[in-house]
This record gives sequence, structure tokens and C-alpha cells, in this order.
Amino acid sequence: MSLLNLFKLEKLRIEAYTDVERSKPADPPHMTVMFNPTSFQERHANAYQAPHRQAINSPGRPALYGYTPPGDLSFQFILDGTGVNFSGAEKLARVLSGESVKKQIAKFKKLCLEMNGDIHQPNFLKISWGDFKFSCRLMSLDITYKLFDEAGDPIRAELAVKFVKDKSAKTILLEAGKNSPDLTHVRTVKSGDTLPLLCKEIYGSSAHYLRVARDNDLDDFRNLIPGQKLKFPPLESREGSG
Repeated sequence: MSLLNLFKLEKLRIEAYTDVERSKPADPPHMTVMFNPTSFQERHANAYQAPHRQAINSPGRPALYGYTPPGDLSFQFILDGTGVNFSGAEKLARVLSGESVKKQIAKFKKLCLEMNGDIHQPNFLKISWGDFKFSCRLMSLDITYKLFDEAGDPIRAELAVKFVKDKSAKTILLEAGKNSPDLTHVRTVKSGDTLPLLCKEIYGSSAHYLRVARDNDLDDFRNLIPGQKLKFPPLESREGSG
């Protein structure tokens, strides 16, 4: 049996957590899809800054790297309540479980889409399929109902989902080969740099730019001067400050 077939035999699994480190399982903690997707799509991109009133990459104005937005993952999978794709013990187990398509959709929504009252936001997710691992949050969900029973309840549905990559700031920086956010960073401002983008690069989030501005006594953080040096204090000490 080929490695590809071994991979296909393992069912795609979606796990839910209440923290970005994916260490505290949510309730319900996971869901295994009934049928594996026949394909899935990963999307990656880089964002570049275009100088005002001048086309990007025009003479004398090269494209300036801005940031790399998180990638996303898209695929479709089927929920089936007809039982035609199962036989023997597996078919009997599914009948006895009472997991209708309607209930499976509700479980998926609770797992990935709906707000978790304990954290006041949807769950943090991790998708596993063979060796493929993807830490993410649900970005969009489209449901197409295919078949219905006599009562009008769906007995087959196709879910098209998109997940956006989501990792903790420390994980992002470590994977990028950068220094730990626990250390002080010093950056020399280049043309096109902005304080939010520099914070995004160093901390994994642009949310700290006002504190960095105060730490560096910047009167106007919107107009950084090329050549000036800025200090970015350790992330942990910044979070501990008011």
C-alpha cells in the first residue's frame, strides 16, 4: 500500500481548544469528519507597500515588503445520514449513535463557529490529517443541503470551510527564525517602515505600537525617520506593564 493510501485511510480530525497554545481542550474537544476531503487548498501571500500616488515597482520606487499575512486552508467535506456508504458493524454503529446530519452540523458549529462562553470567542482549532497539522480559526462556513427526509430534515450536506492560520506570537517568531520576543530588540528604521508593522514583525502582533512609541519617546509615531533606532522591550515585561 502506498504512503498516499495510508494517509487517506486516516480520517481528518478537527480539535478545539480554549487557548492559543492549544493546551486546554474545549467541550466538545474534537470531531472526526465522516469522509475525507478529496482535496484541500492552502493559500499563502506576501503583502507589499506601494508608495503613495505612484505605482508599485515603478522606476526608483521598488516594492517594499510589508508583512506576510497568515495563510489559510480551504476544503469541502460531506455529512451523510443515508447510510448508503456504510455497511455491517459501521452502519449499525452510526444508526445506534443517533448522530443525524442535523446534529453533526450543530456539533461542527459549536466546535468551530459559535462563541465559547468561557472565553467569549470561538474556539482555537487544530486540524490533523496524517502528518499534516494546521493551527487555525474558522474563517467561513458554507453549507449546501443535498437530500432531505420526509420530515424535511437534511440527510446529506456538503460543508465548504475556510480556516485562517493562527499561532501564538512566540510560535510565529520561533518558526520565522527570529529572536525570542523575551529579548529586547533594536531596529534601524528603513524607508517605508511603520511602527505597527515593526511590532507585527517582532511581537507577532501590531497591538503594542502605542507602548513602543511611549518607550521611545516618539512625538509622532506615524512619521518614522529612516536611520533612527527604536527599542522594542521584551514581550513578557510589556504584557505585565499597565
